[in-house]
Amino acid sequence: MTIAVLANEEKKKEILQREGAQGIDIIWCDTLKVLVMVEADAYFDLLYRNDVERNAILNKINDKPVFVGDVNNKTEKKYKFIRLNDWPGFLKREIIELAVSDQEQVAIVKNVFDHLNWQFRLVPDQPGFISARVIAMIINEAYHALGENVSNREDIDTAMKLGTNYPYGPFEWTTLIGLKNIYTLLLEMSGENNRYLPAPAMKEEWEALVKIV
Repeated sequence: MTIAVLANEEKKKEILQREGAQGIDIIWCDTLKVLVMVEADAYFDLLYRNDVERNAILNKINDKPVFVGDVNNKTEKKYKFIRLNDWPGFLKREIIELAVSDQEQVAIVKNVFDHLNWQFRLVPDQPGFISARVIAMIINEAYHALGENVSNREDIDTAMKLGTNYPYGPFEWTTLIGLKNIYTLLLEMSGENNRYLPAPAMKEEWEALVKIV
């Protein structure tokens, strides 16, 4: 099977770290224009952003599955893209989370991932899938604790790793995933319930970061 992939160097490295990746025929694309022009059995846009222009361009790929890295949004049913969790660190995980726009795509996903020898899990079509939602909430609670002077970042990270055997502490996860990804997902989830609102300490840190940029 041949897959065409639009990705940055970080995500390219994660894909190549996956078991069995060496046996895949991968066409690495450096622009969206190149991605839609090459011939492949499946297409992966891992630099995806949900806007009308990009969706229209990707929609030109006919009769082949299009996977997009999009954690925050629900799948665009009219475009029939297959959404996957491509947050930093998640593409090299043993199981990749996916959400489909309709049930007809389940067989398509299975066919592609069986050929790639990659494991996947179909999850509810909601912002954050499952893993990203859980991790975002863990990080948010850590920021609440930080803002309330319960402890410092280093000790909170240490407590989390020792107490739960997680590979990273909440603030280490934030560094890996990116504060922007965490903050914007929490804002999206807060549309469902106010309990997902970013902690004041996180909001303050994000606004300070935006001012610097």
